[in-house]
Amino acid sequence: MNAKRWWLVGAVVVAVALVATMVALFLTGRTSAPMITVGPSSAPSPGQSTTALPPSSASPAPAPASSAPAPSVASTKGVAEAKLAELSLEQKVGQVLMVSSPVTGADANSLYALDTLIVGNVFVKGRSTAGQSAIASQVSALTSHISGSRTAGILPFVATDQEGGLVQIMQGPGFADMPQAIEQGQLSAAVLQSQATEWGKQLSAVGVNVNLAPVMDTVPGADFAPQNAPIGAFGREYGYTPAEVSSHGIAFAKGMQAGGIDPTIKHFPGLGRVTQNTDVEASVVDEVTVRNDAYVGPFRDAVKAGAPWLMISNASYPQIDPKKLAPFSPIIVHDMVRGDLAFKGIIVSDDICDAVQVASVPVSERGVLFLKAGGTMALCTNQALLPQMYAGMLKTAQNDPGFAATLDAAALVVLKMKVDRGLVN
Repeated sequence: MNAKRWWLVGAVVVAVALVATMVALFLTGRTSAPMITVGPSSAPSPGQSTTALPPSSASPAPAPASSAPAPSVASTKGVAEAKLAELSLEQKVGQVLMVSSPVTGADANSLYALDTLIVGNVFVKGRSTAGQSAIASQVSALTSHISGSRTAGILPFVATDQEGGLVQIMQGPGFADMPQAIEQGQLSAAVLQSQATEWGKQLSAVGVNVNLAPVMDTVPGADFAPQNAPIGAFGREYGYTPAEVSSHGIAFAKGMQAGGIDPTIKHFPGLGRVTQNTDVEASVVDEVTVRNDAYVGPFRDAVKAGAPWLMISNASYPQIDPKKLAPFSPIIVHDMVRGDLAFKGIIVSDDICDAVQVASVPVSERGVLFLKAGGTMALCTNQALLPQMYAGMLKTAQNDPGFAATLDAAALVVLKMKVDRGLVN
């Protein structure tokens, strides 16, 4: 082969190599930065009939995980924000509500709230001694209504009341008989934490992921306890000093977390000094507690220890806010919890549907007022009343841009927690 032919062959080889290199660089650039598109979705309107299938206007079901590239660290940082942008107004309202459903099986009102109103969280109420297997089946049937395109791939927080003693919703084979808190307070903190870990595992096994416990209220003495209708009369306190309540309440909370359950410290800023029960009586007033009270100490300690949920009392605290009930008081909910305690988690209301204490406030306004005060999630233990609360929040968000922004902020707190807990697809 002469020199001219060698030159032509060499030129061809170089050209082919350059083309191959360019193609490889192009393909690498495409696969290393997949495009992520977030679009709006819509949800059923209130009053739409309950159906077992997602409405045609709902967002398409998320693609199987295997078909999508694994997200980079940078892409996961904004998952909650991206999910919020994807939600309809109806779905946002649903994320900041928790509706009750009987532990023995959902009723028509519960299913309406979940299927039609797209409520994204549930409180399992009542009592059952059927044991783990039967209760797990009921919880699974219930949570099957809170998934898929209807909730944009967001799974629910499933809560219950498992304090011990007279307040233990789930019982029977597979569940320990939990002693009341005053008896738990006689154990060492280490032993209580170990036992609470096992109690938490029992809840996790049936599909629960939030326990509305421990009680962090301090009853001022054994002599006063029988007069303290909501706490002391039922032995729900860990002791009679803030120090005792703090040490054992935190031990219980840490045990729950070790067992896979988010604990909820309650009832801020404390129900240990009242004589009436907000569930069944009106005008329940704590005349003593002040903003920097020593009895607020256990809540502060629990927040520092990492408590993820905090429940607000329904009582009135005139020494802190003489004008508003605790759940509707920005001083208590926002200034004290977010400010004084520097709490970053979910602020949930006590029941604001059936509680007699809040009866003077229209149901449709209660969720709105709680979120405006700084709350995150409104708890309604009367599923028949939930539609009124839902409608009030939706209408206000539609007509008031300020409240719409408040709703977004609350929903984002919920979504961030759900992302962290693996509840967002």
